[in-house]
Amino acid sequence: MPDLADLTLEQKASLLSGRDFWSTKPLETAGVPSIVLTDGPHGLRRQAGADDHLGIHDSLPATCFPPAAAVGSSWDAEVAASAGAAIGREARALGVDVVLGPGVNIKRSPLCGRNFEYYSEDPLLSGVLGAAHVRAMQAEGVGASVKHFAANNQETDRMRVSADVDERTLREIYLPAFERVVTEADPATVMCSYNRVNGVKAAQHHRLLTEVLRDEWGFRGAVVSDWGAVGDRVAALVAGLDLEMPGSGGRTDEEIVHAVRRGELDEAVVDRSVRRVLALTGLAAAPAGEIQAAAHHSLARELAADCAVLLRNEHATLPLRTDARIAVIGEFAASPRYQGGGSSHINPTKVDTALDAIRAIGTSVTYAPGFTLDGSGHERRLAEDAAAVATKADIAVVFAGLSEKDESEGFDRTAIALPADQVRAIRAVAAASERTVVVLSHGGVLSLEGWHDEVDAILDGWLLGQAGGGALADLLFGVTCPSGRLAESIPLRLQDNPSYLNFPGEQGHVRYGEGVMVGYRYYETCEVPVRYPFGHGLSYTGFRTDDLSVAPTGDDTATVSLTVTNTGQRAGKHVVQVYVATTAGPVRRPARELRAFTKVTVQPGESREVELALGRRAFGYYDVELSRWVVAPGDYTVQIGHSAAEIAAERTVTLTGDTITWVLSLDSTVEEWFTHPVAGPAITQHLADGTDGTAGEDLLRMAGSMPLRQFLNFGGLAIPPGTLARLIELGRTAV
Repeated sequence: MPDLADLTLEQKASLLSGRDFWSTKPLETAGVPSIVLTDGPHGLRRQAGADDHLGIHDSLPATCFPPAAAVGSSWDAEVAASAGAAIGREARALGVDVVLGPGVNIKRSPLCGRNFEYYSEDPLLSGVLGAAHVRAMQAEGVGASVKHFAANNQETDRMRVSADVDERTLREIYLPAFERVVTEADPATVMCSYNRVNGVKAAQHHRLLTEVLRDEWGFRGAVVSDWGAVGDRVAALVAGLDLEMPGSGGRTDEEIVHAVRRGELDEAVVDRSVRRVLALTGLAAAPAGEIQAAAHHSLARELAADCAVLLRNEHATLPLRTDARIAVIGEFAASPRYQGGGSSHINPTKVDTALDAIRAIGTSVTYAPGFTLDGSGHERRLAEDAAAVATKADIAVVFAGLSEKDESEGFDRTAIALPADQVRAIRAVAAASERTVVVLSHGGVLSLEGWHDEVDAILDGWLLGQAGGGALADLLFGVTCPSGRLAESIPLRLQDNPSYLNFPGEQGHVRYGEGVMVGYRYYETCEVPVRYPFGHGLSYTGFRTDDLSVAPTGDDTATVSLTVTNTGQRAGKHVVQVYVATTAGPVRRPARELRAFTKVTVQPGESREVELALGRRAFGYYDVELSRWVVAPGDYTVQIGHSAAEIAAERTVTLTGDTITWVLSLDSTVEEWFTHPVAGPAITQHLADGTDGTAGEDLLRMAGSMPLRQFLNFGGLAIPPGTLARLIELGRTAV
């Protein structure tokens, strides 16, 4: 790394923006190399020719692993890590130094067009998986760029919209996944988002980029812009954004230089960001090795099988018998949908189709398209032909879902229903077939209404990557036992989603009016029924939870232990979901919140002991008045769930928590004065001296929320000046 004193201001400024679309500027005379950054949450989009950020132009072949929507449903940090490590190896082979991913934004609405790139509606699940991905990828010598920071939860007006979100909601829902990745995985970069947060562009948000990200969380890497996200280069630099991408042809470098020359920008601010970018260039390396296409395709198939969710399996319809007469229906069986559209679109090394994979296992397989992906042709005739094929089979397997034109980066969806021609085909086949299975491929939540009760089994594949076709065949025939769990709730109606009235906003603002009640937190708290809850997923074997115990390990921590037994005849993987429920504290808490999880493999008849630690944050809430996390004293019920809606066992533990005594003033409420542990007894005694002892309760009921100053002005409480002065002193000295 060169001494900054040896660099001119112009040279330093040049390091803070790209050379072109995908690389940074080198300073050859100073020994500073260029680094290459490339899209790649679930694979590499390394462009050798024409470049773009929307996936329009071709890229070099690379393995398309399951996107985050599928990995989220694995509930398995090892799955995320395996994909991250393999992407890191391919990055090295293709000469990529920083991979743009993973995305850990929260699935606030099922309509977000980019939900396929994000893990979950829950910040703990998103953070654990994102951190595992980053650690494993960076262990291969490649930097990660966790994105999009922050509150980036829609594509509508994404370049300008202001996400208006309160502080508690930011801290409890939209920031924790980033915080976990930063504090546990030390990513090389964090990518800022396009949108505004509470009116301030994310690229110019000093509080987020510096005060929270660096000062609170200890981030040591470089902040990079999303491509084209910087409006005011000097303001962004001051806020803490180090590297602007892509290059601006030197225009914004000149803006930095001129600001320093005019005395409007301290050169020390430039130097600070230059040091961060120079540290990033330590990742620069020549291409090494080659893509292990066959091995990584096999890995992608193995990982994909851990991600699909068996939603429904009436009459033990699945797994299929290899000797059954199977009718495969649906264009997706032959033309698979396995990834999303836009900047993460991968040019795969190979693509498996489910139809070929089923034919490789089954002995009697027929096929009918049932519908077309573009809705053209005689759809009704196609559905009728599919029903005729299904009539001659023992079981029909319908492959349905969304095409890439229906969901992609750049636009949000307007509905969650399957296309009408696909619903028609499903219903026609279900009416004709003895047993019907539906296999879904999609990036965002799909409604199952209008056909759910007419089919026997539903296997939700989300988007499974290039080997998804083979993985689905493995699951359908029981070669692999399903173990996925929903990482987001499937509502009965779009209108039931808590963000419905506020998404995607209007006139440049989107109000996060649901607060912390996102996804299952809302559904469970408000007792709104869903088709399938967060955490739901079936298996071909059974599991039982016994011996649950919860032991405090301090004033605000605990350990959970339990035994998981496989009660079936197959080996399987079980997800242990630990939720915490409480009403402790002064804020409204969700009915329950996911606070720990793990996935364990259990053999038939085997019992596995599981122990999970619940740290302080598992019991805490973010207190906006104290500007910190607080664990309120009280009872906390630790629950083991089959899902967020179905609790298998629970134990209640009492925690001492934090002792917080408010410093009072005349602007504190009457209730705060009366409930204060020091001043409260004194004011209660003063009141009791002149009453029959019941006035205190009546007073709190009628005027508890009134500031004491205002209450005194109304003459509601006669307190001599000397007594009032003593009470104020008691309130001020209590800490």
